[in-house]
Amino acid sequence: MLKNIKDTLEKKNGHYKEKVLQFGEGNFLRAFVDWMIDEANDKGLFDGSIVLVQPINMGMVNMINDQDGLYTLVMRGLEDGQKTEKVKAITSVSRGINPFEDYESYIKLAESEDLKIIVSNTTEAGISYVEGDRFEDKLPKAFPAKITSFLHHRYTHFKGAEDKGILLLPVELIDNNGPELKRIVMQYAKEWNLEPAFISWMENSCTFANTLVDRIVTGYPREEAAAYNEKFGYEDNLMVTSEVFNLWVIEADKKYADLLPIAQTSANVIWTDDVRPYKKRKVRILNGAHTSTVLAAYLSGYDYVGQFIDDADFNAFLKSLIFDEVIPTIDLPKGELKEFADAVFERFGNPYIKHRLLDISLNSVSKFTARCLPSLLDYKERTGKLPERMTYALAALLKFYDIRKDETGYFGTRENNDKYPVKDDEKNLEFFAGIWQEKDLSVLVKETLMNESLWHEDLTKVEGLYDEVLKHLTDIVRNGTKESLKKLGKE
Repeated sequence: MLKNIKDTLEKKNGHYKEKVLQFGEGNFLRAFVDWMIDEANDKGLFDGSIVLVQPINMGMVNMINDQDGLYTLVMRGLEDGQKTEKVKAITSVSRGINPFEDYESYIKLAESEDLKIIVSNTTEAGISYVEGDRFEDKLPKAFPAKITSFLHHRYTHFKGAEDKGILLLPVELIDNNGPELKRIVMQYAKEWNLEPAFISWMENSCTFANTLVDRIVTGYPREEAAAYNEKFGYEDNLMVTSEVFNLWVIEADKKYADLLPIAQTSANVIWTDDVRPYKKRKVRILNGAHTSTVLAAYLSGYDYVGQFIDDADFNAFLKSLIFDEVIPTIDLPKGELKEFADAVFERFGNPYIKHRLLDISLNSVSKFTARCLPSLLDYKERTGKLPERMTYALAALLKFYDIRKDETGYFGTRENNDKYPVKDDEKNLEFFAGIWQEKDLSVLVKETLMNESLWHEDLTKVEGLYDEVLKHLTDIVRNGTKESLKKLGKE
């Protein structure tokens, strides 16, 4: 019988001063932030450990403490077209705390001279205001209320010392996560009638950084865990798997790059004064590549991202779309954009990740509007021409939403006659189910492009777009998605 990981591995980095308080003990933070900090500790750059705190009552703290904070990260993917697997034991977690059961240990952290950084991942819903939270509550319900209470305890304990401020690094997947967390924290501080000096201390001594994160974390490898445990020679119930690619963009004063020197490691970390170009890069290239291709690929008979990337026609389609139509709309150095785009293709081809196209198709209308339409419109504005492949992607979206309704919900029909479920806003589904009763494609395309509730504007006003979408949709209906896609660039 294998020994517990804590009885096998040396906890090299877990006895440093506790410089980081982490709200959230789930897979993503452990495979992303904690790995980066462990890398910095291994290089002798940080000399700090991490305390993991459960943001909700039910969590993993007991499991973490049962393993003395130790776990294994397995990073798998493609590098330069070759399969790669990198294994690292993470040893920088000092302990886990459940504040609902051990409030004293939790709040004592606010009094720590060593604490410098708070990291959080409390899900997208975590950074929100909850009515009814009170200052008198030991642990308010809302995460921002918890932060307000924690910071006030720290402010009071250190008598408002300016050098006891905190760098807050939320990684929740919402726009402007740092400023939004700060806004709600300030709202609670004012609602609770906390002293103006405390509010000023938060404003001047604490930094709520805006961040962008990117790494696919696939979690505990249930089917492969036994084999990995045998390979490692210990039992690890907290093992986590991820892709190799990683990116953390942090919008904050460059002085913090020295406080948290993770950019000096193998981690891909960018400290910047403006995260927006990097968000545009991610949304338009990575997310836009998904949204612009998966619907046509699914209609053609593919089920997973890796399958259409291995198809020469779809691969060529996506390459041309990204390099010729999307990258010209982003104001970042072309070398950086090419490097990022090349990484996207390797990530899409990662054989360890089975990413279902139907899962990606969820809410495709709003995704296309946010991820693809800006590239289409910017390309038209900059060149005076319409991007052929992005326009084709819009036509493929219309065909994917050729749907009917039955007792189970809305469904479409693939070119092999298999039915597939379509998930989107009910209003959007009702519209498409109705408009596809129209037999005249010219009317269907015009009415769809005019629908401002879908695109937030009347797309028939974009010169030439109606004609191009109608041309592509007509070809898709007559000849099939794959055959029509193969014609692009040849006419």
